[in-house]
Amino acid sequence: MDVQGMLIVPTCQNSEVDLVRVGEEIENEKDRLLEVFMEWAKAVCEILIAKGYWADYIDPCSGLPMITRESRVVYGEVDALQTLLGYKTQNAGCCKLDAEPAFAVGIMQVVLHPKWGSSVYPSSMFAKAPLEELLAAIKQVG
Repeated sequence: MDVQGMLIVPTCQNSEVDLVRVGEEIENEKDRLLEVFMEWAKAVCEILIAKGYWADYIDPCSGLPMITRESRVVYGEVDALQTLLGYKTQNAGCCKLDAEPAFAVGIMQVVLHPKWGSSVYPSSMFAKAPLEELLAAIKQVG
């Protein structure tokens, strides 16, 4: 895909709890924020696609696109916010990932929002559309 003219829409939702912690309350909050983002991003993308533009959004859990399913490129939300917006990160300890085809062990990085710290749920969508059309779709969805 030609990325010329691609717009990236990084989003951050303020969570009610610190998402670095673990437990049922944390998992429930992550699920809630995931549903809010997925519903919003899907609606914005549908509007743009109906107008003939390309649009997609990332599943924050897997880092994979939701519409362009043939892509296996993983998009890192933490890396993106660090690179695009200059957000700080911190190590949150070790993580173990069961990923095909390999098994990886590494240090989990957590993004630190300038206001909310680690009480943030990052997620992104992309569009190849005029900025005005993207903004109109976002406004329409709310």
